Amino acid sequence: MKLLAALLIAPALFAADGPSVTYSRSFPGSKPAYFEISVDKNGRATYKEAVDDDNPLVFQLKPDESGAIFGLAEKLGYFSRPLESNLKVAKTGVKTFRYTDGAKKAEVQFNYSADTDAQALQDWFERIAETEQRYIELERTVKYDKLGVNDALLRLEITMDHNRLVAPEQFLPLLDRVVRNESYLHIARERAAKLAESIRTPAAALQQ
Repeated sequence: MKLLAALLIAPALFAADGPSVTYSRSFPGSKPAYFEISVDKNGRATYKEAVDDDNPLVFQLKPDESGAIFGLAEKLGYFSRPLESNLKVAKTGVKTFRYTDGAKKAEVQFNYSADTDAQALQDWFERIAETEQRYIELERTVKYDKLGVNDALLRLEITMDHNRLVAPEQFLPLLDRVVRNESYLHIARERAAKLAESIRTPAAALQQ
């Protein structure tokens, strides 16, 4: 039994030692006031809204998505140089990029960066955060607020229409649950079916 446990634990330990890119934003007064996203080289990602959250959302990015994130981190020297522009712009929270690869660690903080690669990387993570916030909202309404499901689905649809959705496959179990359950509003079930179809066959959705 101990050997089996060791075999099960070992892959997780190796994964933890692999390279990861993390982004966090702390902005008291905003909603959420804090969030943090970590992505490893294999595309495994986590999202949490508290520093001490020991039960984050876990989801899988596609290879091109995680590849883009790590490619931008490389262009930024894995955060070995300052990114703050020092321009007089509004304070929009403290952003932190962090790179970890075993004992190698580096991080940089900024309010606003004029570096186009930093902006592109920040946008990736902001899109992921927006996606996970839509997921949290939909999961909550599916479980506890059936009348609110359609509004949550509408916001998800808007996020998708604006190309802000990342790793959309994570929504399929929730969408299928709504489609199959007649206790949800008919309009919500129709919208859920449409969204699920768009995620499963994105090429077909573009032709509509």
